[in-house]
Amino acid sequence: MDQRKLHKLVETISSGQFESEKDMLITTINKIVENENIDINGGRLWKLDEAIRAYAILYQTGNVERINSDFKLKIDDYPIFDLITKERTILGNETNQVLREAGIFKYSASGVGSRKKIDSKLFYEYLLALNTNKIDDDFRITLNIIATALTSQIKQKRSSAKEKHLRDDLDKARQLQKSILPEHEYHFHDYELYGITDPAEIVGGDFFDYLEFGEDGERLGIAIGDAASKGVSAAAEAMYISGALRMANGFEIKIAALIRKMNQLVNKIFEDDKFASLFYGELTNHRSGLFMFANAGHNPPMLLKYKNGEIDFLNPTGPLLGPAPNAKYFIESVNIHPGDVLLLFSDGVTESANKDFEHYGEERLQSILKNSGNLSAKEIAYTILEDVIKFSKGGQYSDDKTLVIIKRNIKNQS
Repeated sequence: MDQRKLHKLVETISSGQFESEKDMLITTINKIVENENIDINGGRLWKLDEAIRAYAILYQTGNVERINSDFKLKIDDYPIFDLITKERTILGNETNQVLREAGIFKYSASGVGSRKKIDSKLFYEYLLALNTNKIDDDFRITLNIIATALTSQIKQKRSSAKEKHLRDDLDKARQLQKSILPEHEYHFHDYELYGITDPAEIVGGDFFDYLEFGEDGERLGIAIGDAASKGVSAAAEAMYISGALRMANGFEIKIAALIRKMNQLVNKIFEDDKFASLFYGELTNHRSGLFMFANAGHNPPMLLKYKNGEIDFLNPTGPLLGPAPNAKYFIESVNIHPGDVLLLFSDGVTESANKDFEHYGEERLQSILKNSGNLSAKEIAYTILEDVIKFSKGGQYSDDKTLVIIKRNIKNQS
């Protein structure tokens, strides 16, 4: 299961109505273990007891060796807790003799919830330990996504009862957010671009941008991003990422290095339940239509080929921004030929749901892209957006929707 779908699954499960935080965490763990598409066969949940300076077992399920319910993990005996605070998720070999005698020789541990200060150190409220047949870096990223999504839900549920929307402040925030977005329409040599954002609330976590390079106009950077959750906090993250991209633009950093820097900034500056997806690519004025890009966990953009009507996908070249500060990102490239259309979009487009809880989906998006590919970039954008809005009318779930259309025009032959 890819990262976006995994996050959405955990978010959907944990956002339900529960009697307690414990019930929410247990239900989510059980659903993950039961899901055949996720390679997780069991797990444990530990809770920090500040009074005794230890983690106590709260729940265990699935294919795991059972630990005595009165067993405690003393924080003073485990230096790895410092590493969990820094990196959220760690994998390693078990050293505790009691646990080794119980048949536990390898472990995974991921921090969930807020971090509590004991003496001068910080410790997560919960530790999530999940079992899999293969403990490796891919599993580390899986745990990071699960723990980040659960932490986000915990914080949202705790604050929802206190939140009061201040209309005037939100209106100001909306104007600020609008001020950082570029003009919808943009022309670069024989390319026409059109971008549009439709936030689910007054402000949203989606953004897009066009970044000009140099005085000669040989390159144009295009970015689209989606900050997790909704509302003011997501909008703040989106504005920060967009601003950081613009600042970095002045230094003309190479794409892979740029995305690595963005990932480290998101991890360092924002709270540990915050993350974002980001797609960034650069157009050139070369006649080959070279388009180099990096995709940090974002929805794969769709490239509609004029020549044969087929669609290619620009798949992720690295994980989401935030959860893993040392993640690696790579660049890929495609050629955009005359008549081709590149569609960039946020998951609020494909995951818009109707009153029967059916998602708009990628297949429907591909179909309407093919049927509208002969239109201008602006017409394609509005054709898609209007179809999504019409489809989801009466639906209960709504997320920010962003579209950027890049079309290379066919030059008239004289």
